[in-house]
Amino acid sequence: MASSETGGVKPMTIAGRTVRERERLLGMSNEERAWRKQWLKDLELDHGPRVVPEMERELLNPIRRFYRLPLDKMGDALAPVLGLTPARYVRFWVGKFAMGVVALYAGAYYLKYNQNDWTRKGGWRVISSRVVCNPGDEGYPKLSERTQPSEYATRGFK
Repeated sequence: MASSETGGVKPMTIAGRTVRERERLLGMSNEERAWRKQWLKDLELDHGPRVVPEMERELLNPIRRFYRLPLDKMGDALAPVLGLTPARYVRFWVGKFAMGVVALYAGAYYLKYNQNDWTRKGGWRVISSRVVCNPGDEGYPKLSERTQPSEYATRGFK
């Protein structure tokens, strides 16, 4: 039997008659209840996260272990207080928040100090829109702050 799921051996269930709800409702002895309780407990494959330091040391290179060290130490300090799983969540989100803040500050720095003007080809070109001026507002009609044709497209050169 080349395509048999059991390799030619007759399939056998280890659940017993208590696998069906109707059989359980007919009545179970104390011995059957204890056996079913143990059987259900044995079905659980995951008993929580396992941390094996030797495996982490083998799988993570020294550079990665170095930059993970501060958050790992913070997570180790929080684990007795919060528990292992909440400490891992806190460690994860603190790292993501810190990366977001660094990215935000780097972007703001770049936009502030690398603007495009007449001295360079690169950088961000920041263009502000004209202020809205409706009929009845002070200064209407406010057409433009530029008065001479030579002031257009100068990129700050005068």
